[in-house]
Amino acid sequence: MFKKILLAHDGSNGADGALEKAAGLCKLTGAELVVLTVYRHHSILEASISMVRGHGEESGNLDDAMRSAAREVGNHAKALAGMLGVPKVQAFIKGGPSARTIVAFARQNGCDLIVVGSRGVGASEGYMLGSVSHKVTSISEIPVLVV
Repeated sequence: MFKKILLAHDGSNGADGALEKAAGLCKLTGAELVVLTVYRHHSILEASISMVRGHGEESGNLDDAMRSAAREVGNHAKALAGMLGVPKVQAFIKGGPSARTIVAFARQNGCDLIVVGSRGVGASEGYMLGSVSHKVTSISEIPVLVV
Protein backbone atom coordinates (compact mmCIF):
# COMPACT_ATOMS: atom_id res chain seq x y z
CA MET A 1 0.00 0.00 0.00
CA PHE A 2 2.61 2.61 1.09
CA LYS A 3 6.32 2.40 0.31
CA LYS A 4 7.56 5.72 1.72
CA ILE A 5 5.74 7.79 4.35
CA LEU A 6 6.73 11.37 5.11
CA LEU A 7 6.14 12.52 8.67
CA ALA A 8 6.29 16.28 9.24
CA HIS A 9 7.53 16.68 12.83
CA ASP A 10 7.91 20.00 14.67
CA GLY A 11 8.60 18.74 18.19
CA SER A 12 5.03 19.21 19.43
CA ASN A 13 2.84 16.68 21.24
CA GLY A 14 0.61 16.59 18.16
CA ALA A 15 3.58 15.65 16.01
CA ASP A 16 4.47 12.86 18.45
CA GLY A 17 0.91 11.53 18.05
CA ALA A 18 1.31 11.68 14.27
CA LEU A 19 4.63 9.84 14.64
CA GLU A 20 2.94 7.01 16.54
CA LYS A 21 0.32 6.68 13.77
CA ALA A 22 2.96 6.84 11.02
CA ALA A 23 5.05 4.20 12.84
CA GLY A 24 2.04 1.90 12.99
CA LEU A 25 1.42 2.34 9.27
CA CYS A 26 5.10 1.66 8.49
CA LYS A 27 5.03 -1.56 10.49
CA LEU A 28 1.75 -2.60 8.88
CA THR A 29 2.84 -1.90 5.28
CA GLY A 30 6.64 -2.27 5.45
CA ALA A 31 7.04 1.35 4.36
CA GLU A 32 10.12 3.46 5.02
CA LEU A 33 9.57 6.45 7.32
CA VAL A 34 11.03 9.80 6.34
CA VAL A 35 10.93 12.45 9.07
CA LEU A 36 11.06 16.09 7.97
CA THR A 37 11.46 19.04 10.30
CA VAL A 38 10.96 22.44 8.70
CA TYR A 39 12.36 25.62 10.19
CA ARG A 40 11.64 29.15 9.07
CA HIS A 41 14.43 31.27 7.63
CA HIS A 42 14.70 34.71 9.20
CA SER A 43 15.38 37.82 7.19
CA ILE A 44 18.29 40.09 8.05
CA LEU A 45 15.81 42.60 9.53
CA GLU A 46 14.19 39.93 11.75
CA ALA A 47 17.60 38.70 12.88
CA SER A 48 18.68 42.27 13.70
CA ILE A 49 15.53 42.92 15.73
CA SER A 50 15.99 39.62 17.59
CA MET A 51 19.58 40.51 18.43
CA VAL A 52 18.56 43.93 19.75
CA ARG A 53 15.89 42.31 21.91
CA GLY A 54 18.36 39.66 23.09
CA HIS A 55 16.62 36.62 21.58
CA GLY A 56 19.40 35.57 19.21
CA GLU A 57 22.56 33.60 19.72
CA GLU A 58 25.75 35.43 20.59
CA SER A 59 27.08 34.74 17.11
CA GLY A 60 24.08 36.59 15.68
CA ASN A 61 23.18 33.85 13.22
CA LEU A 62 19.54 33.06 13.91
CA ASP A 63 19.26 30.66 10.97
CA ASP A 64 22.01 28.51 12.49
CA ALA A 65 20.14 28.43 15.80
CA MET A 66 16.89 27.47 14.05
CA ARG A 67 18.67 24.79 12.00
CA SER A 68 20.29 23.37 15.13
CA ALA A 69 16.98 23.20 17.00
CA ALA A 70 15.33 21.56 13.99
CA ARG A 71 18.11 18.97 13.83
CA GLU A 72 17.50 18.09 17.49
CA VAL A 73 13.77 17.70 16.84
CA GLY A 74 14.41 15.49 13.80
CA ASN A 75 16.92 13.31 15.63
CA HIS A 76 14.51 12.90 18.56
CA ALA A 77 11.70 11.86 16.20
CA LYS A 78 14.00 9.41 14.41
CA ALA A 79 15.04 7.83 17.71
CA LEU A 80 11.41 7.61 18.86
CA ALA A 81 10.41 5.94 15.59
CA GLY A 82 13.16 3.37 16.14
CA MET A 83 11.89 2.69 19.65
CA LEU A 84 8.41 2.20 18.18
CA GLY A 85 9.81 -0.55 15.94
CA VAL A 86 10.16 1.20 12.58
CA PRO A 87 13.13 -0.49 10.88
CA LYS A 88 13.80 2.08 8.13
CA VAL A 89 13.87 5.72 9.27
CA GLN A 90 15.61 8.78 7.85
CA ALA A 91 15.47 12.32 9.23
CA PHE A 92 15.90 15.55 7.28
CA ILE A 93 15.67 19.26 8.03
CA LYS A 94 14.77 22.00 5.58
CA GLY A 95 14.35 25.74 5.84
CA GLY A 96 11.44 27.52 4.24
CA PRO A 97 7.69 28.02 4.35
CA SER A 98 6.42 24.95 6.20
CA ALA A 99 3.52 23.62 4.14
CA ARG A 100 5.08 24.23 0.75
CA THR A 101 8.40 22.77 1.89
CA ILE A 102 6.67 19.63 3.21
CA VAL A 103 4.71 19.05 0.00
CA ALA A 104 7.69 19.75 -2.28
CA PHE A 105 9.95 17.46 -0.24
CA ALA A 106 7.38 14.65 -0.37
CA ARG A 107 7.03 15.01 -4.13
CA GLN A 108 10.79 15.20 -4.76
CA ASN A 109 11.51 12.15 -2.59
CA GLY A 110 8.81 9.83 -3.92
CA CYS A 111 6.71 9.73 -0.77
CA ASP A 112 3.24 8.30 -1.21
CA LEU A 113 1.71 9.54 2.06
CA ILE A 114 2.25 12.64 4.21
CA VAL A 115 1.41 12.40 7.92
CA VAL A 116 1.03 15.62 9.95
CA GLY A 117 -0.28 16.53 13.38
CA SER A 118 -3.41 18.63 13.45
CA ARG A 119 -1.71 21.29 15.58
CA GLY A 120 1.97 22.17 15.83
CA VAL A 121 4.04 24.31 18.13
CA GLY A 122 2.80 27.55 16.56
CA ALA A 123 4.40 30.80 15.51
CA SER A 124 5.94 31.56 18.89
CA GLU A 125 8.31 28.63 18.50
CA GLY A 126 9.21 29.52 14.92
CA TYR A 127 8.64 26.10 13.35
CA MET A 128 5.44 25.13 11.59
CA LEU A 129 3.70 28.45 11.26
CA GLY A 130 -0.02 28.98 10.82
CA SER A 131 -2.38 26.17 10.00
CA VAL A 132 0.20 23.97 8.35
CA SER A 133 -1.88 20.81 8.33
CA HIS A 134 -4.74 22.64 6.60
CA LYS A 135 -2.46 24.15 3.98
CA VAL A 136 -0.68 20.83 3.34
CA THR A 137 -4.03 19.15 2.68
CA SER A 138 -5.00 22.02 0.37
CA ILE A 139 -1.91 21.99 -1.84
CA SER A 140 -0.76 18.36 -1.83
CA GLU A 141 -1.52 15.94 -4.62
CA ILE A 142 -0.13 13.20 -2.37
CA PRO A 143 -2.59 11.77 0.19
CA VAL A 144 -2.34 13.44 3.62
CA LEU A 145 -3.23 11.91 6.96
CA VAL A 146 -3.91 14.51 9.66
CA VAL A 147 -3.63 13.08 13.18
